[in-house]
Amino acid sequence: MNGHLFIVVFVFLVAAFVFYLLFSYLFKAANKYENKFTSVAGQSLSEIFIFFDPKKLFALNLLIIFVAFCITYIVSGVLWLAAAVAVVVSLSPRKLLTYIKNKRENRFLLDLPDALMSISSMMKAGTNLSVALEVVVAESRGPITQEFGLFLKELRMGVDYSQALDNLAKRMPLQELSLVVAGMKINREIGGSLAEVLYRLADTLRRKIEMDGKIKSLTAQGKAQGWVMSLLPVFLTVVLYQMEPEAMGRLFTDPIGWVVCFLFCLFLYLGYFFIKKIVSIDV
Repeated sequence: MNGHLFIVVFVFLVAAFVFYLLFSYLFKAANKYENKFTSVAGQSLSEIFIFFDPKKLFALNLLIIFVAFCITYIVSGVLWLAAAVAVVVSLSPRKLLTYIKNKRENRFLLDLPDALMSISSMMKAGTNLSVALEVVVAESRGPITQEFGLFLKELRMGVDYSQALDNLAKRMPLQELSLVVAGMKINREIGGSLAEVLYRLADTLRRKIEMDGKIKSLTAQGKAQGWVMSLLPVFLTVVLYQMEPEAMGRLFTDPIGWVVCFLFCLFLYLGYFFIKKIVSIDV
């Protein structure tokens, strides 16, 4: 009797120790994930001038992941599918921040030629660079106002002209802006008319943006075909599942069906990837 009690107590202690180690590891992993998430999210949000508490964003992300997992599991009844949806949802904040950042950069790029043209016109009329920047910041909207306003504040605080330009290019990593920064630096070193340099840069950027727009309009049909070809098999799968739920249900319950689903998703992604590469043209 004492031997059986000793074995039970020993097994209980081992199980408790293993549970403690597992819980400690999961707690450290969750804490590390939270710190990394809040750090990256805070930096990304500050770069796009969105001031939101990263910890609240992390809590909202956990809530969305939990809700997505529960809804998927209730609807499908498949645990691995619910886990896969939860993983995809956990990656969505980074994709969303990247999307917002890209939209902001595109908006900045579209407004940049007009801003440079305005600065050039005011400098030709006898205004200095600081006053011209103040007028552009006051009359513009969106990323142009934010970035040029911060550039102007750095100049007023005594930051070196070249360093302020480098900071501007670092905050907005665009090839077109790098060209503008390089032109302004060279003009500062060798002299000459900055107004004329900005005018020529604005004209060059406007032509490039116009060419990019034409290319996007010509390749829009190819991109739409890529989406259609990628989503059509998914739509047919849903239709067939509604028509023959017993036969199609084996895709989600049988191990062979899981392999088929994996290959199905893999080939869909590869097809969309190659179509996107074909229709994406960089100028």
